[in-house]
Amino acid sequence: MPYSADEKRALLELARASISRALGREEPIPAGLEAARLNEPRGVFVTLHRQRALRGCIGFVDARLPLQEAVREVAVKAAMEDPRFAPLERQELADLELEISVLSPLSPVQSIDDIVVGKHGLIVDAGYTRGLLLPQVATEYGWSREEFLSHTCVKAGLSASRWKQPGLSLYVFTTDTFSDTDVAAMP
Repeated sequence: MPYSADEKRALLELARASISRALGREEPIPAGLEAARLNEPRGVFVTLHRQRALRGCIGFVDARLPLQEAVREVAVKAAMEDPRFAPLERQELADLELEISVLSPLSPVQSIDDIVVGKHGLIVDAGYTRGLLLPQVATEYGWSREEFLSHTCVKAGLSASRWKQPGLSLYVFTTDTFSDTDVAAMP
């Protein structure tokens, strides 16, 4: 079941406050985080955009922490530790767009025909490395199922065609994804 507008708002405020605190600002932790669902262990990713460009994205696939704790942790990691970007600076916070993707449990893929582009996120697991792409990535780039598989393999450091060979585990998941813009438009 999707999260309510108030729950989404609270999680986004928590992510922003956590990043702000990591940047040395005294930011209070928002109220409204008492809902039991926000304390259930869940996998979650926080994606940061600045001026419509990716600025960081980190998350946990596994449901190892209560959701609000996971959001706090991955928001700061996305801002400060994504190896593709320099750590976020204070002046960037003002025009930062946050997006949170709360993951469903993983389901093993029996047939690639079961992968629905735009609905499913994808994990390829070679045992020694794995790659993950969120459902919205394939949609943003207009990828086919095969392109989605290829790009997820490349994300794992594998050849683009590795998904065609045996010995690779594939998993799908869905997300409840919401951003600052989405929540601002909600009643």
